Amino acid sequence: MDRRAFLATTGAAAAASVAGCLGRGLSDEDFDIGMSANAFLPEEYEIDVGETVVWGNNGSRGHTVTAYENSIPEDATYFASGGYDDEGTARDDWHNTAGGNIPPGETFAHTFNTPGDHHYVCIPHEPGGMIGVIRVREP
Repeated sequence: MDRRAFLATTGAAAAASVAGCLGRGLSDEDFDIGMSANAFLPEEYEIDVGETVVWGNNGSRGHTVTAYENSIPEDATYFASGGYDDEGTARDDWHNTAGGNIPPGETFAHTFNTPGDHHYVCIPHEPGGMIGVIRVREP
């Protein structure tokens, strides 16, 4: 066997043996909204009252899902990965300990029981425009 054929065969075998070790990938069926490098996909998502939205980190770096406290309906339950009760605490904890991080291959879910627009952000990627909105309508 010549050197080039040996390297091609060995390289393919090595790649196949570690393919599952490089990170737990998510399929499109695992989430409603994907998180790429700097975007929620889709940025706008429409659901009925009482439905649950699942965000999936199919990117390569950590993200958060953090509601803009002043941009959700008045009676809505606040939502943030990490389980925070308000935006200030979520932001402080992210900056101090990376709290609320959703690692690659992981998901976050929230059930929306109040109609209206629920705006949210990924704290570390907010400067890059990683924001989204869940539009909750009455059925």
